[in-house]
Amino acid sequence: MVSGYVGILILVCFSFTSCYITLVESIDGSGNLEPIGKYAMWRTYPGKFYGFQAEISLWGSPNQTYSQESGASIQMYCQDGGHYNFIEVGFHVSPSLYHNRNVRFFTYSSKDSKSAGCYNLQCKGFVPASGAALVPGQAVAPASSYGKYDRYVRLSLNQDPNSRDWVVYRHDGSKTSSFLGHFPVELCPRTPRIQALGGFVNYYNTSKGPPMGSGHFPDGKDDEKTAAFFRHVETYDSKGDTTDSDTYGMIPLVDKPNCYTETLINFDYDTGNLFYYGGPGCIG
Repeated sequence: MVSGYVGILILVCFSFTSCYITLVESIDGSGNLEPIGKYAMWRTYPGKFYGFQAEISLWGSPNQTYSQESGASIQMYCQDGGHYNFIEVGFHVSPSLYHNRNVRFFTYSSKDSKSAGCYNLQCKGFVPASGAALVPGQAVAPASSYGKYDRYVRLSLNQDPNSRDWVVYRHDGSKTSSFLGHFPVELCPRTPRIQALGGFVNYYNTSKGPPMGSGHFPDGKDDEKTAAFFRHVETYDSKGDTTDSDTYGMIPLVDKPNCYTETLINFDYDTGNLFYYGGPGCIG
């Protein structure tokens, strides 16, 4: 995030029944800055959805400027009257937020599409678990190295069938899942819902868009060492059980394909539901 500016939420409608919320920055007092957000994501139509679980690859962005953000996340939008509430978990590089270029775990929430939300623990939103193995804002290392090795974290964001809070778990690194915390049910109480996952970047029109993912386009010849991915993508049902069969109704969101793009969601017995995404960035 850019220091000295106020974050706002813009609701972009794709049709009469499906919308997408994205975080961008407000224009400064001189009117010279224009906020830009780009995406390579898969999303659902509005409906009864209860969350995702996926392996998210970790990629650094060592040349990213102070006014740029690049990351990947699991997102949930819940219709609440005439607007959508928004909760999100994932990993990003945001020099203005942390004053360095480390890859960090983050959470984000907004009560409605007309007011700014907040990252991590900046306001009443995400509630971290006591002694959590991964807390909002914590650096995660090492990141993937192009052509050498891939690093990932398996995260889930889903509605607990008992409390109805939106719980976040980390599922890799130990034999048992690690509870990281929750978003209170008040942030996402109703249906219909839209759930999405993929890569994103935010920047100003005065700079080039930063790299997304590995900084390379997925070209069909990729593997986990060369392209960013979401792997073993599973959806939750109302009972808190996961399935890998409910991704077929999802639709792509790629709004600047000459800068960033993604592959189809393909199923493999070794990787489950998998798609690659990313790009080098560009002007505009």
